[in-house]
Amino acid sequence: MFKLDSRLHNDTFFVCDLSLCRVLLMNDSQFPWLILVPMKNDIAEIIDLSESEQVVLLRESALASKAMQAIFSPLKLNVAALGNVVRQLHVHHVARFENDCAWPKPVWGNQPTVAYASDEAQALVETIKQWFKDNS
Repeated sequence: MFKLDSRLHNDTFFVCDLSLCRVLLMNDSQFPWLILVPMKNDIAEIIDLSESEQVVLLRESALASKAMQAIFSPLKLNVAALGNVVRQLHVHHVARFENDCAWPKPVWGNQPTVAYASDEAQALVETIKQWFKDNS
């Protein structure tokens, strides 16, 4: 059974499951931010996935990027699998804008997070979930 890292669980909202990855919305209203987590236990690196799973991850990452572009129209998408704090493999998809509070710096560690209001988070999760349903 798949187990999500507790830090990811506590810092995100569940959106949906794709064939390989769980889609999460980061609870930081300053940045539209999706996280894909392959639903495989004890995986830290992309190379820990099989070659066919790597292809699926790339496909699902492209799908998440398309969702971000369609929903938020960002100037730039930042896509990264860092894992310095949370070892479990996860891929960040962050929509960036010239007027966001961290531009042009990375979003990590430059400012405290600002949680979504619960109704705002719920509405955004539903919008993203519907996009994936319509486009997967």
